[in-house]
Amino acid sequence: MFSLQNKVAVITGGGSGIGKAISLLFARQGAAVHIIELNADAAADVVAEINVAGGKGQVHAGNVTDQAAIASIFNSIGKVDVLVNNAGIAHVGNLENTSEADFDRIYQVNIKGAYNCLYAAVPLMKQHGGGAILNMASIAAHVGITDRFAYSMSKGAIFAMTLSVARDYLAANIRCNSISPARVHTPFVDGFIAKNYPDNQAEIFEKLSKSQPIGRMAKPDEVASLALYLCSDEAGFITGTDYPIDGGFITLNN
Repeated sequence: MFSLQNKVAVITGGGSGIGKAISLLFARQGAAVHIIELNADAAADVVAEINVAGGKGQVHAGNVTDQAAIASIFNSIGKVDVLVNNAGIAHVGNLENTSEADFDRIYQVNIKGAYNCLYAAVPLMKQHGGGAILNMASIAAHVGITDRFAYSMSKGAIFAMTLSVARDYLAANIRCNSISPARVHTPFVDGFIAKNYPDNQAEIFEKLSKSQPIGRMAKPDEVASLALYLCSDEAGFITGTDYPIDGGFITLNN
């Protein structure tokens, strides 16, 4: 079950965190993994790990905000069976302390970046009989999160784009779903805590962990497992759906 043998998977932001976990798992399940990553060195380390384990991996250095560059990368890959739109950035701030530059930066990466990859991948999927798309949304697309104005905006857009693509490409055999994680324990979280709370890192980590009703953060591998299911043939009847993976945050945190 959940084999990706003979499938070509493109994963953006696959050099670290959730993207890295997805890249490694998809390769173990037989996919030829193409990582599009701004940090090419980090992606190269992931691909080296894939190749050492006998898998197939390739790095494409690129910025998802650059439509021409992204189109060129996808055209060089040719056949795309799976797209995981994972690349994204965060921003902390409410409406009043979100500058125009902050807003534009979030839009360019989180929204336009996903659009650019969809715009490049969908025609290739149509040419080859269909495919599976997974967009990385967030619980911030569903509930109010303090000081996450621009970030929440971007993830709400991801959720809406997922529904639109799923509807428009039913006849082309292209499925499109999204995942909405709560807080996931990645190097980004550790770096954020170290930078902003250097004197009480353990206390803040515990506080952030307990903000999920289940009492801990998610592991990247747990998100990757859900991604694998949704991109596999076993999920062939699922499209236009968002899957929270949130430790009960949306429904139990009240």
